[in-house]
Amino acid sequence: MELLTTVTLIFGLVFAAVLILLNVRGGAAEDGQNIVRRMMRPAEETIDTDILRKREEESTPVLAALRRFNPIRTLEQNMWQAGIYTRVSEVLLMIVLLFAAGMAGGEAFWKDMWFATATATGMGSLPVAYIKFRRTRRLKAFNAQLPFALDLIKSSLEAGHSFQRALQVLVGQFANPLGGEFRTALEQNRIGLPIGRALEDMLQRMPVDDLRMLVVAVKVQSEVGSSLAKIVGRLSEIVRIRQRIKLQIKALTAQSRMGGLIVGLLPIIVLGVFSLIQPSYTHSLFYDPTGQKILKFAVGLDLAALFTIRRLLRVEY
Repeated sequence: MELLTTVTLIFGLVFAAVLILLNVRGGAAEDGQNIVRRMMRPAEETIDTDILRKREEESTPVLAALRRFNPIRTLEQNMWQAGIYTRVSEVLLMIVLLFAAGMAGGEAFWKDMWFATATATGMGSLPVAYIKFRRTRRLKAFNAQLPFALDLIKSSLEAGHSFQRALQVLVGQFANPLGGEFRTALEQNRIGLPIGRALEDMLQRMPVDDLRMLVVAVKVQSEVGSSLAKIVGRLSEIVRIRQRIKLQIKALTAQSRMGGLIVGLLPIIVLGVFSLIQPSYTHSLFYDPTGQKILKFAVGLDLAALFTIRRLLRVEY
């Protein structure tokens, strides 16, 4: 049994290491092959970009959610937004293998199907969690660079340059992810795609509300004509105000978020400490049928509390 558990853990760690290596390899946005793949991405349905946040139809919210439910497509979009350009099939294979390793290890350790399934689900979700982490970090980095990029675009336009030339200056001054995304938009424009459509494609790769306002501003300026430099300058101020408000909200809710995290993790930490210091205290929970039922119920309540606190502290603006 110990040998099986050891082999299972090594199996899971090896595939986790392979996943990280593949994602690091795919995360190099400066690589020419990755840029070509991004430009040749299968075209999605053309949707007119709107500055307003989309709202679901109140009459059929469930049907609207079912129409959008496509896990493979969602995983692919999250990978592209995270700057990971490996194949979806490779990630799915890793998820399946990690799930199998977790199931074998959980069955060998817990001797219970529910706990083994929970362990397998946790290991199988590691690639998805890593992609989500990379996506969130990349979007935050892009959003942090955006106000300075807007200032540079404004200065270039006021100096008499065209919008395309302003974007070329921007690409030369900013690192990834912002520089790489605008470089891709310029390459698409260079091969014949209108700059507005190229920016809409970039908005699909970087779904940031502040970038959406820039795309709408460019479209409005191209259709009705106006001073794009003034629009971009005002947009830069709005983006900074939004970011300042977001930081204030984060600071005001920091204590509650940290309290909820501590309350949620405290039972797990105490259980782990007692399992190491005095195993006899926790033996009944892991091996007695009644103790296992109590443990399952406690885990369910703990997870429900964590998700509830997270939902209550989420502020949409």
